[in-house]
Amino acid sequence: MEYGTLTNHIHGSAKRERPLDWQTRINIALQAAEGLLYLHEGCSPPIIHRDVKCTNILLDKNMSAKITDFGLSKLLQNSRSHVTTEVKGTLGYLDPEYYGMSSLNEKSDVYSFGVVLLEIISGVPPKEGIVESAKRLLSCGGIAYMMDSLLGGRYSLESAWRVAEVAYNCVEPRPVNRPTMNTVVKELAEAKALVSHDGIKPTSLKVLDDVPEAR
Repeated sequence: MEYGTLTNHIHGSAKRERPLDWQTRINIALQAAEGLLYLHEGCSPPIIHRDVKCTNILLDKNMSAKITDFGLSKLLQNSRSHVTTEVKGTLGYLDPEYYGMSSLNEKSDVYSFGVVLLEIISGVPPKEGIVESAKRLLSCGGIAYMMDSLLGGRYSLESAWRVAEVAYNCVEPRPVNRPTMNTVVKELAEAKALVSHDGIKPTSLKVLDDVPEAR
């Protein structure tokens, strides 16, 4: 794919050479979510990717995102709600329940995708405790301090909150409390629409500090 992996644009050399604007980040997130939704609900039997991460999201010449690398994928056979299997995947993205109990289902992909969303928002690699720090910041309304500094404050505040809330819900410790990818797609589409409605304009820390403490 012409523009390589999402990792390169979030953490690699392309991050500073060509930083992704907020509109592009939401587009990538939505397209990747649509790919996972197809695996979970458009395939029979459903497919669990099992290694959702920025490295496995490729970008074409139009910066459109594609989910790749199905080497660890697992079929969810015979209408079962989960499978018990050897733990595989990438540390930092692994669903805690899958890691601890070897119980794998679609919500394991949802957790991993939540980590990807946090990376897209913040530009911080998962190995740096991104889930824990994001939860602390979001619980006290500190989204301004979570956003990637390379955005230069140019993003829709309402849209950023919506994406952050989706990410927060995806990384809930208990799988039953996480949304389905269907819900994730709908909410990211709403976040994208908010960008079109609000436009992209510099957002100051002062304005963000006036946001209610939690949503």
